Amino acid sequence: MGKSRHLALVAAMSLSIALVACVQFPTEKAGVVDMRPQVSFRFAAEDKALQAARVQINGIDAGTVGEYVEGQAALRVLPGSNVIKVVDGSRVVYEQQVYLGDGVGRTILLK
Repeated sequence: MGKSRHLALVAAMSLSIALVACVQFPTEKAGVVDMRPQVSFRFAAEDKALQAARVQINGIDAGTVGEYVEGQAALRVLPGSNVIKVVDGSRVVYEQQVYLGDGVGRTILLK
């Protein structure tokens, strides 16, 4: 093999490597949008008892009011008619039946 043929082979290999390195494989990004209705609560931050009150959706415990503070987190619920209830021990702080459609956000003011 002559020197010029060897240089041509090295140049061709270098060009092939450079072209392969520049190929970007197609990518696809898939995501799921959660359109379920959401409920959050607004209340006085210093009210620790209210913050610890329990949230019930259709009779099912969903955690504390403090977990769903407006602007920080929201409780996702099923679309349709829902009974939202907030209880502090044996005292019912809030109870209402509401209809929530897909993509709707509702903030409940607790006093």
